[in-house]
Amino acid sequence: MRAATQNLVLKMAETADDIRAAQRLRYDVFVEELGGQGDMVDHDARLERDEFDPFFDHMMLLDEDREGGLDDKIIGVYRLLRDDQMPKVGKYYTENEYDLTVLKEGGRKLLELGRSCLHKDYRGGAAMYVLWNGLAEYVAKHGIDILFGTASFHGTDIDALSAPLSLLHHRHLAPEDLRVRARKEHFQNMNLHAEVDIDRRKAMLAVPALIKGYLRLGGYVGEGAYVDHAFNTTDVCLVMDTERLNATQRSIYTRGA
Repeated sequence: MRAATQNLVLKMAETADDIRAAQRLRYDVFVEELGGQGDMVDHDARLERDEFDPFFDHMMLLDEDREGGLDDKIIGVYRLLRDDQMPKVGKYYTENEYDLTVLKEGGRKLLELGRSCLHKDYRGGAAMYVLWNGLAEYVAKHGIDILFGTASFHGTDIDALSAPLSLLHHRHLAPEDLRVRARKEHFQNMNLHAEVDIDRRKAMLAVPALIKGYLRLGGYVGEGAYVDHAFNTTDVCLVMDTERLNATQRSIYTRGA
């Protein structure tokens, strides 16, 4: 799959070297930029990895115009796990943070999204849309009904994040049949301000671009947040029902525009 610019190419990881290149980009973003850690992070080899990686599909975005090898050309990644792949793992990564019972018992085909990131030089441009275009093709190919996964605010200061979290709770909370919930042992309430007390424009500006993108496509957030001190993030769970997208949103999603 090629972007209109003719230099951005999507591919699925096929080899161990492909996955290691994805893990190196993740290290640059999640560890070096955001200060994240993890039990399996390899600082010497500069790899951000975990026990789930061998079981996921890894979508890679390459800029063929960049000089060097695969590690230099990779500029974006997405980690994908279908429900038919999940039994090999035993659980979804998201289940570390959220109770997914409502989705798992819904009888619909699920796809977990995670570890989405872009090289810092490619944010705010076409690269994210190319990744989304590839994701749309993947969804269509595998007949996916529900997309879900965690997305993060940088930082763990809930007071600083209270307005955007509250705005998401009041205006974008998932309907009951899709409303996953942060696990009770680390449930962080998102209903921290009454809706009338929120400066909606300021609060939405504080919402990360990736989360806003999913909301524009008809996505929702689950109930409660998860404060991930190891990754220095505050996570929300995004859920998207592909049947509930209206015609305009579906067109935007499949065009990646």
